[in-house]
Amino acid sequence: MHQSLLRLTGAATAVYGLAVARRPALLARPSGLTAPDGSVPAPVAACLRPLALRDAACGLAMALAPNDTALRTATALRIASDLGDAALLATALPTRRHRVMAVVVSVGWGALSVVGLLARPRNLSARQVS
Repeated sequence: MHQSLLRLTGAATAVYGLAVARRPALLARPSGLTAPDGSVPAPVAACLRPLALRDAACGLAMALAPNDTALRTATALRIASDLGDAALLATALPTRRHRVMAVVVSVGWGALSVVGLLARPRNLSARQVS
């Protein structure tokens, strides 16, 4: 497991989640969920904010996990959330382009977490310095 990668991924996820909770347009716009005038309808914002707060919570859990077991658990939740988002958004968004983009982003973040779980950090202290 590559703790640094997972903690960085968690921190980025938390920051993005908090940003979207504050400004749902950050997610609504690229998802094609804005009104024709570019505003975010109240029902859309109401649906996006809990997802954003879930991401923030998962990200914080990854960034602040006190040990490897907690980090693995938080990362598993993050991966499950990303895969769930991909499955849902693959059918729910308004256009094919928006659906494909959402799936690519969701699966990409999930894959980054999987890489962090499977990666072995380089042990620099074991290397000989010439």
